[in-house]
Amino acid sequence: MAINLQSTKSIHQDGIKILAYGAAGSGKTSLIKTLPSPVILSAEGGLLSIADDDLPFIEIGSMDDLREAYEWLETSDDAKQFKSVALDSITEIAEVCLANEKKINKDPRAAYGEMQTTMAEVIRLFRDLKGRNVYMTAQLAKTTDEMGRVLYSPSMPGQKAGQSLPYAFDIVAAMRVEKDEEGKPQRALMLESDGLWQAKHRMGAKLDAWEAPDLGEIIKKTGGE
Repeated sequence: MAINLQSTKSIHQDGIKILAYGAAGSGKTSLIKTLPSPVILSAEGGLLSIADDDLPFIEIGSMDDLREAYEWLETSDDAKQFKSVALDSITEIAEVCLANEKKINKDPRAAYGEMQTTMAEVIRLFRDLKGRNVYMTAQLAKTTDEMGRVLYSPSMPGQKAGQSLPYAFDIVAAMRVEKDEEGKPQRALMLESDGLWQAKHRMGAKLDAWEAPDLGEIIKKTGGE
C-alpha cells in the first residue's frame, strides 16, 4: 500500500461545507447571495428574497434532476465558474426523495429506509465536491425533551436522517432572529450550541459563537475563498 502523506493546511482548498437551518422567513435563502460565485439548486421555489440579485439557479423537481445537476457540476466546463453550490433546501429534497420511494415501496418503513440511504449518499456527494464551498439550508424542527424544554434542530423526514445530518458539515448554523432594544429584528448565525439550539463548527478560534449573516466573510475567516 502506497502512503499519500498530506498536510492539514490544504483542507480548506476543498471548500467549506455549511448547513444553516431556521424558521421560515428567517433569511436562510438570502444568505446565498453572500457566497462567493454561487449557483443554486432550488427545490423549494422560494427564491423571491433574492430575485433582484440575478443569481443562476437550477430547479430540482426530482431526484433525476439532482443527479443531473451533480454530474454537470462535476464534469462541465461551464460549471467551473461557480465557487459555491447552494442546495435550498435539503429538507425539501428529502421530501421529494421520500415521495418517490413511497411510490415504489408499499411498506412505509422500507420507503423511509431507502430515503435515508439515498439522502446520505446525496449529501456525501455534494459535500465532497472538490474546490467548492457547499451550502445547504434546512427547515426548523422543534422537539420537546423529558424536562419539557423545546429543542431546535435541522428538519428532515425520518428521525434517523435528521439526527445524522449535522455530522456531514464543517459548520452547522442556526439562523436566529431576535429583537434589539428598539424592537427591531436582528439576524445572526449561531455557531455554538446553547443546549437548546443545535449548532457547531470545526474551525476552533477562527470563528465566534455568533457571526454576522455573511457566509463569504465566514469562509474568509476560516481560510477559504
